[in-house]
Amino acid sequence: MYSFVMEKQPHILIVDDDREIRDLLTQFLGKHGYRASSAADGRAMRRLMQGSRIDLIVLDLMLPGEDGLSLCRSLRGESSIPIIMLTAMGEETDRIVGLEMGADDYLAKPFNPRELLARIKAVMRRAHVSGNDPSLDGVTALNFDGWSLDLGRRELHSPDKVLVPLSSGEFELLSVFATHAKRVLSRDQLLDLARGRDAQPFDRSIDVQVSRLRRKIEDNPREPIFIKTVRSGGYMFTPDVEGV
Repeated sequence: MYSFVMEKQPHILIVDDDREIRDLLTQFLGKHGYRASSAADGRAMRRLMQGSRIDLIVLDLMLPGEDGLSLCRSLRGESSIPIIMLTAMGEETDRIVGLEMGADDYLAKPFNPRELLARIKAVMRRAHVSGNDPSLDGVTALNFDGWSLDLGRRELHSPDKVLVPLSSGEFELLSVFATHAKRVLSRDQLLDLARGRDAQPFDRSIDVQVSRLRRKIEDNPREPIFIKTVRSGGYMFTPDVEGV
């Protein structure tokens, strides 16, 4: 019975070289219904990931050896596990770089553990939003111009059947575009539909996510065909989309 309950609890992996922070967050998340594990560096993180199902990673930017940005980029190349980055630096440039590497959210140190808990809940809620969207009832995939967005597996496949890794934020944004094709969507609308206002999104987060999506699905990201910028309007997803 106990092992069954443990399996049902969302499993959060905390990667931080500060033992006090690891211990504090492990205990705090445990009290709020999460199973929490911790690692001091990238090597320990990978060992834990090999032996356990991880639902979300809280990843410090400044780590010994391989830093958090490099780890984030590596993780995003092989999985869509949601990532929240922690850092002592609060500059907008660092936030944008974290998003460009594939992070789903960002929190600057020092922070209140309750704020991190709220971010975790918001990111995990977004990670399951597509499955709860009534407009997608009965639809398992969204296809456009040879591309296929699998809503159940949360996977994107190219026309050549190659799996294209997406962060949860990128997946949600592409899902919104695909379900609102040929409509101009403002940045505020995209934030509401893809992230939710309670997520307290970063400045320019939508622009960064759009830029990342373009690099993954456009033949020429500098002259996009699928995701068009509409001056003083926002963005429009241009291809015909078919739900299957």
